[in-house]
Amino acid sequence: VQLQASGGGLVQAGGSLRLSCAASGRTFRSYGMAWFRQAPGKEREFVAGISKIGDSTYYADSLKGRLAFSRDNAKNTAYLQMNSLKPEDTAVYYCAATFAGRASDVYTRDSSYSYWGQGTLVTVSS
Repeated sequence: VQLQASGGGLVQAGGSLRLSCAASGRTFRSYGMAWFRQAPGKEREFVAGISKIGDSTYYADSLKGRLAFSRDNAKNTAYLQMNSLKPEDTAVYYCAATFAGRASDVYTRDSSYSYWGQGTLVTVSS
């Protein structure tokens, strides 16, 4: 599967963005999806994950309450709605996909994901 991330940009603190991850192929529903991010000088970290059938989601503790991860398997696209953005949310955001696991599983480790998009830059100004 090939992934194309989009939706990043410059936003003021307190603003919102919706990231999209479009996947190629006809088996999108076979992949669990996730977003990770990497800020300058920092390691890549887990942001959010969603199961293959979209019935389970998991969010990083620091971001809970500000995110909503969803997917539309008919459109081969996953969406990450980010609200109340903070300057510390500035990073390159990567979407990832895994074929592993059952329909409702969600993985938080980047080593669980075999497929990665190119990243989209989110910049939050203060």
